[in-house]
Amino acid sequence: MTQTMKVIGIGDDGQQSLLPLYRTWIDECELLIGGERHLSFFPEHTGEKRVLKGGLKALVEELAAVTRKTVILASGDPLFYGIGSLLAKKLNVEIYPNLSSIQLAFAKMGEAWQDATFASVHGRSIKGLAQRIDGKEKVALLTDQENTPATIAKYLLAFGMTEYDAFVGENLGSPDERTGWYSLEEMTDMAASELNVVILKKKRTSPIWPLGIADEEFSQRKPDKGLITKREVRILSIAQLQLHPRSIVWDIGTCTGSVAIEAARIARDGEVYGVEKNADDLENCRQNMAKFRTDLTVVHARAPQGLEAFPDPDAVFIGGSGGELRELLHLCCTRLREGGRIVVNAATIETLYEATQAFADEGFETSVTLAQLSRSKPILSLTRFEALNPIYIITAWAKQATTEGGKTDE
Repeated sequence: MTQTMKVIGIGDDGQQSLLPLYRTWIDECELLIGGERHLSFFPEHTGEKRVLKGGLKALVEELAAVTRKTVILASGDPLFYGIGSLLAKKLNVEIYPNLSSIQLAFAKMGEAWQDATFASVHGRSIKGLAQRIDGKEKVALLTDQENTPATIAKYLLAFGMTEYDAFVGENLGSPDERTGWYSLEEMTDMAASELNVVILKKKRTSPIWPLGIADEEFSQRKPDKGLITKREVRILSIAQLQLHPRSIVWDIGTCTGSVAIEAARIARDGEVYGVEKNADDLENCRQNMAKFRTDLTVVHARAPQGLEAFPDPDAVFIGGSGGELRELLHLCCTRLREGGRIVVNAATIETLYEATQAFADEGFETSVTLAQLSRSKPILSLTRFEALNPIYIITAWAKQATTEGGKTDE
């Protein structure tokens, strides 16, 4: 019969951070597991000590059969971006949290933290952080050796996020504790301790970009402007994609990036990928990404090349295909996740016909909206309307399987 293991959170001041009962459990355990720093707090421990390194899968499988008294040490609160959640799902454990580094940092700031946004770049990519935190009043970030305070500052400045100041807490709770406020510019040269957290606080006004960004706000190719999905069509197309906060989105023929950027501001916790064959357009896209604070993945390629490296999408927008539409739609239909949608903008009836036939061949259902829009335009002291090019908005989704009785197969 396996033992109930104890997962105990510990602070940077070692044994002093623990309740007497927790220290007793550690003293009496036969197997003590933790990081090298955690284990160094218990040099006198007489049982077996095992360093927790790398992946947890093998360790979890081994611990499932352990019958000895076991304690697993973790930093702060094991359920706050820690190992506690995984262990609780896989093993018979009891969790005893300590103060998290984030709690300690807010205490040093003298700030409430229930209204903060929490994010971690500890052991994970910083990619996409810009849209996740843009506009938030307070952001708590867990860092690591690669994503240091200096790295974070340079990243945020690349997206113009100068409205934030940063509170950095180093070695919180230990004798070497150091805390302080910094501008992002100051933080770019900071050599911080390995153990640190960063709290961003908005001190100045940030730009607001609601859905339907004006066309003229985007950098576009000159002198032949107009290679952009117009705002009205863009809004209608994005609505048809039915995005959610964690959507994986492909934008094929991204050009200026207008659709991808608007999608990223909706799917803030997801991922957005764009592919564009024209290098000049791609450069404009990158400028727009920085302006509108969206950290997309964009590649220079002629679709369907370049798509093989992207994860399977929840939503695909095709604004241009370069003549390989049927092959492209086959790939998108094959890769689309369950419940996903593909939206194609077509300017000609030939493209409309080819797209609807291709979707039919793939077993997809379609609906088509013809957008015939006009914008007001002054003429002397009067106002007239100027028509935009008509656009067919084709939306496709996989047909649901049916049983022999004709009912939907759930």
